[in-house]
Amino acid sequence: MSFSIKGKTAIVTGAANGIGLAIARHFIDQGANVMLADIDEDKLCAESAAIGSERAQCFGGDLCQKLTVANLQSATIDAFDRIDILVNASRQVLPSNPLDAKEDSFEALLKQNVLSNLRLTQSVVKLMIRQAKTDGDTSSNTIGTVINLSSIASDRTHPDLLAYSVSCAALNQMTRSLAVSLAKDRVRVNAVAIGSVMSANLQEVLQEDDDLRDRVIAITPMGRIAEAQEVAEVVQFLAAGSSSFMTGQILNVDGGRTLIDPLETAVN
Repeated sequence: MSFSIKGKTAIVTGAANGIGLAIARHFIDQGANVMLADIDEDKLCAESAAIGSERAQCFGGDLCQKLTVANLQSATIDAFDRIDILVNASRQVLPSNPLDAKEDSFEALLKQNVLSNLRLTQSVVKLMIRQAKTDGDTSSNTIGTVINLSSIASDRTHPDLLAYSVSCAALNQMTRSLAVSLAKDRVRVNAVAIGSVMSANLQEVLQEDDDLRDRVIAITPMGRIAEAQEVAEVVQFLAAGSSSFMTGQILNVDGGRTLIDPLETAVN
């Protein structure tokens, strides 16, 4: 099977910086058309202009709003005529205090990291199904792929990240459930769970905590922090025909962090 996504059209959310931007750039380098989407319109359009390709278009807006979802889809169709790949890379990381309603980010993160992704996925998949009917495609081939960006926080416990951890766990289960529901429609749904990757959020945290880099590396068997490009290449694999019999999978890109007990690392 081919790793090629040349000629395909993708929507990549969270594309103004970090991993989302790396995915968008990589897809364009691989010959795909990409609609970069993010709430930070100014930075998004600046990055799209810097890419300097007519295959890169940008759309700014809050995807928690239903009308914005519809407008993003319409803008992508206007620019490229179709949608073959959806990468839900938009995510928010906020600390939470479960005992203080004012500081509890639970509702906000479920809305941002789960519900907005679900609404966009539902809308785009309906379009993918209509496209297949219009194309007269009655084969058994995949007609569209959805890749969600999750985190290994989904099954780890951090006292300050209750809301984020729960939202990632919900996103993983949403990935599995949609994969089963949409299999009959020939749409594949998978997720990439990151850890030990230089995301925009990790970059920000590292600037505030000088020792964090060493602590992260110490609990990562591969002994380093990955670049966002390494995630982008895994996302390409899930979007391409090379993963044609994979759906409902959560692929960890974490340098082996989820394989060990951090306490054991500290003791040894």
